[in-house]
Amino acid sequence: MATEVTTKEYRLLIGGQFVPAASGETFPTYNPATNEVIAHVPKAGREDVNRAVAAARKAFDEGPWGKMTPMERAKRMRRVAEILRERLEEIARLETLNCGKIIIESRADVAASANCFDYYANLTGHMWGETIPMNGPLFDYTVREPYGVCGQIIPWNFPLLMAAWKVAPALAAGNTIVLKPASATPLTALVLGEICQEADIPDGVVNILTGPGVEVGAAIAEHPDVDKIAFTGETETGREILRLSAGTIKKVSLELGGKSPNIVFSDADLEEAVNGSLFAIFTNAGQRCTARTRLFLHESIHDQFLSDFIAKAGKIRVGDPLEDATQMGPVISKRQCERVLSFIERARSEGANLALGGKRPDDEVLQKGNFIEPTIFTQVQNDMTIAQQEVFGPVLSVIRFRDESEVVEMANNTIYGLAATIWTNDLKRAHRLASRIRAGNVSINFPTVNPPEAPFGGFKQSGIGRELSRHALDLYTQVKNVVVNLADERFDWYGKWPVGQK
Repeated sequence: MATEVTTKEYRLLIGGQFVPAASGETFPTYNPATNEVIAHVPKAGREDVNRAVAAARKAFDEGPWGKMTPMERAKRMRRVAEILRERLEEIARLETLNCGKIIIESRADVAASANCFDYYANLTGHMWGETIPMNGPLFDYTVREPYGVCGQIIPWNFPLLMAAWKVAPALAAGNTIVLKPASATPLTALVLGEICQEADIPDGVVNILTGPGVEVGAAIAEHPDVDKIAFTGETETGREILRLSAGTIKKVSLELGGKSPNIVFSDADLEEAVNGSLFAIFTNAGQRCTARTRLFLHESIHDQFLSDFIAKAGKIRVGDPLEDATQMGPVISKRQCERVLSFIERARSEGANLALGGKRPDDEVLQKGNFIEPTIFTQVQNDMTIAQQEVFGPVLSVIRFRDESEVVEMANNTIYGLAATIWTNDLKRAHRLASRIRAGNVSINFPTVNPPEAPFGGFKQSGIGRELSRHALDLYTQVKNVVVNLADERFDWYGKWPVGQK
């Protein structure tokens, strides 16, 4: 492994200043490819949450951000995008070192993060209200206003991109932010904080806290001066966020887990479906909430498809994620590696057939990191643990189906409803299934994609609300109604009592 390790000390961003945690404590963050320490970051606690929320509250109530014209906010957001592009290679390398995704994907994530800031910069002046016709001499209109202080909690699988997805629309709407990155991957979020300062985002508008979710995340979720919570992560944590925020009736948006179906019919372009299905499960080592982890194959093409798919999956190059030739890196941590391997063992014990992988690579160098081979199970029943629970690793369940009705029933038979893919050249069938599958994102003859222009979110226990697109602005603004009396006659309800007078 050619990775060179240089450790660095980072600081929290509170009120425009980079400061240590109030306790002075720090904790290490690791390179998943080697499990070596690459940095130390502050271990924030409740006192730091109070400081950050107070800074965000002051910046919202008294600061210039909300009073700026949309054009001025947009100018500074575009500067964030420019700096991200200028520092793309540096930030992509840091992302790969901290979360283990291959450098090709990290570069794409940095570019996508820049595009996200540009996209919402373009929408700063497009948060319109409406006028409402009234039955009487009244003029009624609505305006959209920012919520105020937004607590944002992001996961470790897309550290920078998830930060951009939340920070950019919140800034566009005029909010202030307390952002908590995942404890395993805090580094690029802290760099984003530096970039926001460089781009002249006013002090206190963006605050970033690193620390354990059980303390920092909980304190943000229940803090009385936080007006809105946005969380991306596992479903059980989402349930806890809802419980914690209920005490102050916060506005909450959640982007949670998935067990997404990938359905291939006999009339599909099978070569394209094989290639697309590889992408849909094995990118980012399967650590995507939208990973198409259940591959449903029509019985007439099951064997042919599977033969080609397994052959190609077996050639995926697993290795040093900093090398351009590497096609799959490690999972995020030793703990996650053990968790994925435990799912694999359980699948075998429940009767699924291990067709590929199922273990760590034999290479001694890779044994130091958290690598798992691309893993494929066949003869999976839809009620098996491997087909129902979110593994979050490079593990695929293959399930045979006979007809549309059967596959729709199986696809929907899960607590999740985040995404789905349909491979077919039958136009009517494609639209028919898209309407029947209970998922917030459906792709047809394309593996998975989340551009900033399209809304993203799930049905059922996959979440609440829609990120990206113009819909994200609905998450960060609230509607105010204003009514104006236009009548020539003066209002006098009691003086002109309509009945009962002699």
